[in-house]
Amino acid sequence: MTWQPDSSGLEQIIQLLKESQSPDTEIQRMVQQPTRSLAGLILKNNVRAHYTNFPQTVAEFIKQECLKAVGDSSALIRATVGILITTIASKGDLTSWQELLPSLCQLLDSENYNTCEGSFGALQKVCEDCSEQLESPQLQKSLEVMIPKFLQFFNHSSPKIRSHAISCVNQFIISRTQALMNHVDDFIQGLFTLANDENVEVRKNVCRALVMLQEVRMDKLKPHMSNIIEYMLLRTQDNDETVALEACEFWLTLAEQTADCKEILPPFLPRLIPILINGMKYSEVDVILLKGDIEEDEMIPDKEEDIRPRFHKSKVHSMQNDEDEDDGMDDDDSLSDWNLRKCSAAGLDILANVFHDELLPNVLEKLNELLFHQDWVSRESGILVLGAIAEGCMNGMLPHLPKLVPFLTETLNDKKALVRSITCWTLSRYAHWIVTQSQQNGHDAYLKPLMNELLKRILDSNKRVQEAACSAFATLEEEACTELVPYLHFILQTLVYAFNKYQHKNLLILYDAIGTLADSVGNHMNKQEYIQMIMPPLIEKWNSLRDEDKDLFPLLECLSSVATALQTGFLPYCEPVFRRCVGLVQNTLAQNLSYMQNQEKFDPPDKDFMIVALDLLSGLAEGLGSGIEQLVQSSNILPLMYECMQDQMAEVRQSSFALLGDLTKACFQHVKQCIGQFMPILAQNLNPELISVCNNATWAIGEISIQLGAEMQPFISIILGPLISIINQQGTPKTLLENTAITIGRLGFVCPNEVAPAMAQFTRPWCTSLRNIRDNEEKDSAFRGICAMIGVNPGGIVPDFIFFCDAIASWVQPKPDLKEMFYKILHGFKDQVGEETWGRFSEQFPQPLKERLLANYGV
Repeated sequence: MTWQPDSSGLEQIIQLLKESQSPDTEIQRMVQQPTRSLAGLILKNNVRAHYTNFPQTVAEFIKQECLKAVGDSSALIRATVGILITTIASKGDLTSWQELLPSLCQLLDSENYNTCEGSFGALQKVCEDCSEQLESPQLQKSLEVMIPKFLQFFNHSSPKIRSHAISCVNQFIISRTQALMNHVDDFIQGLFTLANDENVEVRKNVCRALVMLQEVRMDKLKPHMSNIIEYMLLRTQDNDETVALEACEFWLTLAEQTADCKEILPPFLPRLIPILINGMKYSEVDVILLKGDIEEDEMIPDKEEDIRPRFHKSKVHSMQNDEDEDDGMDDDDSLSDWNLRKCSAAGLDILANVFHDELLPNVLEKLNELLFHQDWVSRESGILVLGAIAEGCMNGMLPHLPKLVPFLTETLNDKKALVRSITCWTLSRYAHWIVTQSQQNGHDAYLKPLMNELLKRILDSNKRVQEAACSAFATLEEEACTELVPYLHFILQTLVYAFNKYQHKNLLILYDAIGTLADSVGNHMNKQEYIQMIMPPLIEKWNSLRDEDKDLFPLLECLSSVATALQTGFLPYCEPVFRRCVGLVQNTLAQNLSYMQNQEKFDPPDKDFMIVALDLLSGLAEGLGSGIEQLVQSSNILPLMYECMQDQMAEVRQSSFALLGDLTKACFQHVKQCIGQFMPILAQNLNPELISVCNNATWAIGEISIQLGAEMQPFISIILGPLISIINQQGTPKTLLENTAITIGRLGFVCPNEVAPAMAQFTRPWCTSLRNIRDNEEKDSAFRGICAMIGVNPGGIVPDFIFFCDAIASWVQPKPDLKEMFYKILHGFKDQVGEETWGRFSEQFPQPLKERLLANYGV
């Protein structure tokens, strides 16, 4: 049944709008502003939900009344009408309201301020919400009239109208709309005229415009760049922080254009760097918002609204763990996501990555003053500066680190919680240096003192410090890996104690620290004493959470890492965890089916529950191997996986393919019966546009081929072609290239007669992809495959034989029988072409390659 608007409700709203235009002051007083505004917002919500079902007469009447009310004497009503207009324009398509833009543009010329301002406010909202429609061929002519019209109002006497005018034009900068590009010189000149406007909103919009123009029309700004930089230096210190923030974005955008930045900015660095550093201080308002005067708050429960939603990152199979590049700026959760402090710090960080040590003289001079300042706010900002320059200026900082790291480690005991928390973050930025020094010179100087102090801070009485310490310790774990093994008892003791100490928010971060520890030390955690320490609190949390509780996400991720690390040590906990994960998958699929069948009655399920469950099952399969066989046999996980592998959501397919690969390795006897169903789905997902899905599907095919052997033959025709396309595609990510090469090699190992004829299509990228990975079992099986294919089709390797030689030389220690295969192929080729031809051929080899082949294979 189609929706019918409530006619009485609509009539009431329309009547209110009509009465709002009545000249009778008594009626005007009766229709109070808040009531009229609320009526407009209710109508807006109806438009958003049901506009396409409005009778034509009702829709036309609302449009007419909106245009009449746009110049209302009340600013609140003008704003409400503007929101209603843009909602109708968004829902009903601008082209079907042909009189809107000409009418609003005409009203701009009204001598009545309210009419002009109301029309501009509405136009600004339409430009913000409908810019793509405005840029369409049908409306291009309207925009060609509007842009010059907006520019005329840059000199209007009202600051609000000046601000509207700039804001309208700003909506079309990033998309390089031709109507604006035709007038870009006039626009830039208009911005220069308004640069020192007294109005905050005008200055803010000028800064915003220049930042965006720098991104898309640097050619137009370059002749004026010295003056623009002088202006931005001034505005970055504006008394209004919102203006200063917009201006501060300029340095980030400039730094992203590295060549221009290196050419233009150096003379200004001595003035810019102190300004950025000054912007990194907490303001008085920041300190109040962060409750910086409250040192001990561990007993205060977290408000649920303060806990940010966490998003699960689905499992990706790779040769080695990818580095996590998200080391974020310091985490002021209680402040707005982006503020002047964070923008200034990000600006210093990115400039350090452009200018490297050239930046240091300007920084160090200010740092000496800040780090030993009496005022804790100054001291804290100095420590943030040290963290911000860590990556870009690392070489120049090396001589200072032997003194700075102990100083920072000691500062972890500062009496101010905000100083302790930023010190945790800054030390994490130097974790790589600390670990490298400890590997070379022992743990006593840096690693051990830092670890001890960070563990104390994990048990700090301030929640912000607990969070920063946990995050910093996770970074240290990633860098130190097995260097931490001697201290595992002490570390686990601390992390377990934190379970009973932490409030809700930090508990989620604690899971991450435990999971990262498991990833970093691996099966060194598989000792009874460690298992008895860490598993009871994790299982207690696991049992206390309901299936629909989103806290399961980080806990499942943590358990996945712990299960993989503990291996057979996880067996006593395996069955209930396995069954609950299967239940989560089954419930989510059932909810999804209900939703698909009746979308009006049911909400769509949160598929993250299914994804994290699939990933934990992968962790169990990887950690327990054949120990999971009985659980797989007695469950319906394989038919559930079949459903997941066909899900519309890419992340669900990604995780299901990872689980398929892990189950193939752990208990292929159960997977084998489903291969006929699975393989066409895997083939359909060999699409490099979805990199992680494609990567996991490719890896699973490789694992299946090793188990299935010659029985893989019927599937070669649907798999090999897409894999060859992927390995030859420009810009394919390294991990996907490596997995694709390994899978092609494995297919060649089990079905050489079917794969070898295609060798000429993949040999070169195959060799270049695998020359850089470490010796391991996957590489071993792939090279056995290429050797088997050369046996079937020796001519297929000839055009790219030099690349094959290079790939062979990448092995540090191949197994004896594989080394013998390499020996025979190399000597067979040399004997075939003769000594003289081989000599000319090997002259092309780089000297290190010649030496390795001669030393290892006598050629």
